[in-house]
Amino acid sequence: MTAITGHRGGRGLWPENSLTGFREAAKLGCDAIEFDVHLTRAGELIVIHDPTLERTTEGTGEVAALRPEVRADTRLKDSIETIPTLDDVLEVLAPSGVNLHVEIKRDAAGHGYTGISGLVADRLKAHGVAARSHLTSFDITALKECQRLNPEIRRLVSADAAWVDKHGGLEAFLADAADLADIVALRHDYFFEVFDQVTQLWPKDRLCVWTINTPGLVQEWLSRGIGHLTTDDPALALMLRTETAK
Repeated sequence: MTAITGHRGGRGLWPENSLTGFREAAKLGCDAIEFDVHLTRAGELIVIHDPTLERTTEGTGEVAALRPEVRADTRLKDSIETIPTLDDVLEVLAPSGVNLHVEIKRDAAGHGYTGISGLVADRLKAHGVAARSHLTSFDITALKECQRLNPEIRRLVSADAAWVDKHGGLEAFLADAADLADIVALRHDYFFEVFDQVTQLWPKDRLCVWTINTPGLVQEWLSRGIGHLTTDDPALALMLRTETAK
């Protein structure tokens, strides 16, 4: 059965990367919840997708520059909640038993945050969720660092057509991922184009499609029997999965 992952906590239903979204997505029965982590220069691991604040919060500027007191007062758009830390999120999700897909992000200049992989892994271990977590990234180099520091935590690599081409094509990309990633996650339009080739090169139960949000697309990908489906609307995907299984 295809596992359903709530993308950024189910951002189609609740504010993106919010504690409410994480809490409610877990209650829905998601198999996994995906979220993003940045590291500020003040040393806080915070959960937000973009390297800048404007799109998803009432703040402005770079995420890396946030001081703790400013972060704690910066509201998410359409919400009374503020930007959560990684510890805040793990306190909500640890008791739920849901699997976690934790994406390690880059700063506004496209640079990796020094030491972020080890810091994230340490918090996953501290909250007792490392065994049900995947550390995720588009960046093969970042995942190699995750593997070197914490080989016991599984890894997921994401890609779209441009990213695969940058790595020399699909076969080369999957060869690089072979000893590194447990799951390969592909953007849905690209995945559709290369479906037959991908499923000959990588086990179907270890493939993920992102981000699927409409009934027709959800049904299409459920029928293909892949291992994981990431969606902004996990309520829809879970309902259709139940109907498909009848």
